[in-house]
Amino acid sequence: MPRGTDEVSEPMYYVLAALLDGPMHGHAIMGVVTELSGGRVKPSVGTLYGILERLSDRGMIAVDREEPVGGRNRRYFRITDSGTTVVESEAQRMLRAATLVMKRTAPA
Repeated sequence: MPRGTDEVSEPMYYVLAALLDGPMHGHAIMGVVTELSGGRVKPSVGTLYGILERLSDRGMIAVDREEPVGGRNRRYFRITDSGTTVVESEAQRMLRAATLVMKRTAPA
């Protein structure tokens, strides 16, 4: 899989893809990202929260809600319309690139 575009890196792509299922908290996002990527992308807690901050700054995700858990607030994130557009565009870009190669290497 490509390492990403100027718009989103590969880990950002998987975070956005994970949030297509609905709002999630950080540790749940980490698990889904690892699953979706087939284990290719395993962000650490620090890396994940940096990604979440950058995606939030770009308006691609937003805080959905906070819930108290064990005396601390658990923050849930949701994808925005902008984030959905970006992840769909990136998926289409990768599909076009893969199709180009598959057509060129397929037996005649």
